[in-house]
Amino acid sequence: MERTEFKHIHLIAIGGSIMHNLALALHDQGITVTGSDDEIFEPAKSRLAAAGILPGQEGWYPEKLDTRPDAVILGMHARPDNPELQRAREAGIPVYSFPEFIYEQSKHKQRIVIGGSHGKTSITSIIMHVLQHCGRLFDYAVGAQLEGFDRMVKLTEDAPIIIIEGDEYLSDPIKRIPKFHLYHHHIGVISGISWDHINVFPTPEIYREQFRIFAEMTPKAGTLIYNQDDEQVLLVAVPRNPADIAYTGYSVHPHSIQHGKTILHTKKEGDVEIQLFGEHNLRNISAAREVTKKLGIKAHDFYQALKTFKGAAKRLEKLGENDSSVIYRDFAHAPSKVKATTEAVKAQFPQRRLVACIELHTFSSLNKNFLPQYSGALDKADVPVVFFSPHTIAQKRMEMISEEELKTAFQNPRLQVFTDSAALQQYLVDMNWQNTNLLLMSSGTYDKIDLEALTKAVL
Repeated sequence: MERTEFKHIHLIAIGGSIMHNLALALHDQGITVTGSDDEIFEPAKSRLAAAGILPGQEGWYPEKLDTRPDAVILGMHARPDNPELQRAREAGIPVYSFPEFIYEQSKHKQRIVIGGSHGKTSITSIIMHVLQHCGRLFDYAVGAQLEGFDRMVKLTEDAPIIIIEGDEYLSDPIKRIPKFHLYHHHIGVISGISWDHINVFPTPEIYREQFRIFAEMTPKAGTLIYNQDDEQVLLVAVPRNPADIAYTGYSVHPHSIQHGKTILHTKKEGDVEIQLFGEHNLRNISAAREVTKKLGIKAHDFYQALKTFKGAAKRLEKLGENDSSVIYRDFAHAPSKVKATTEAVKAQFPQRRLVACIELHTFSSLNKNFLPQYSGALDKADVPVVFFSPHTIAQKRMEMISEEELKTAFQNPRLQVFTDSAALQQYLVDMNWQNTNLLLMSSGTYDKIDLEALTKAVL
């Protein structure tokens, strides 16, 4: 199946995290890239400028479509009534969402798609790290900046496989189909299902249904690799046609924790010390191992590669440490991720106090109907802290949350609640950090707290 050749592509909402990486990947191929956005932040701004493809000014300019590009790629951030989109349609220019375009460019490849409410970035990045370590040729699309990779997207003519992080969120503002339904995987992974994106999937059942559809899209002679410890996953990944499809369940990798280090126990390779930790990551490793087995990677090569894997950016990323404290930051914001990450740090350092701080920042996490999902999420923390910005709530036009409502939702009377970033920063700096670790969880910025300065002040 041949992929379509493009000479000129226009990206609507080029400044997005994955969209600007796609723009750079296309530019690397020698394709003429143009684009627009109503706001472009760092690092996208500098990276697009360095490649010479930063739009001259912010905003939407339908006349940019008069040059008749071969295709338009529509970012999720654009609105359905975007004037450039309307002009492209009037001119009959093909319009793709990000996942439709990735599929279009990888029709001739074996597609491996990693889905799940949590763990998908980590599993994808472990697979990519191992394949790179083994000198394998592969393309990829992943939702985080990974060490050893200068882009989040790579598309080439000759790579036989593509590794895709399969997000369940919507593909674009028009069709509103989950991204991972549009990649048409040969090998699919479901790492876990935990209700999220309440603004798009208003009930847990509707959310889970998206994963059932993904599981059933596994083709004949395809493979579905799934977390066999997750009850929600078992509802959608039950082997329906085992004669046609390989169903592979996975669990926590056998291991032990010794002096704050995680040691994997393997049959052929003996004990292997790794840099990752936490039960959720030990499941992610098992998932990645099952995928790499399918791709012909031997156990020895897998574990050798894993020794040097430090983790994806903002996934239990170490900001600093001294003899008695370590500071981690993590992208965790959904309830299941917050719980897993908090438990991981406490289990790794059981003798140390743990201050765990989460910022409620997303539409779901600030929604009063969704808040009870956080019940017990911070129970393993000695000092549980929640921060949210009233400004964010006002921006999203949502109802204000009280301290009591948060304590009830988290089922945790010890909860410390902050709505002012300066007060939170002062509270953390003034604390006694002897034999105490700090875990900062957010997909936001704690209302622009300088985490580097905070780390220095605490240590």
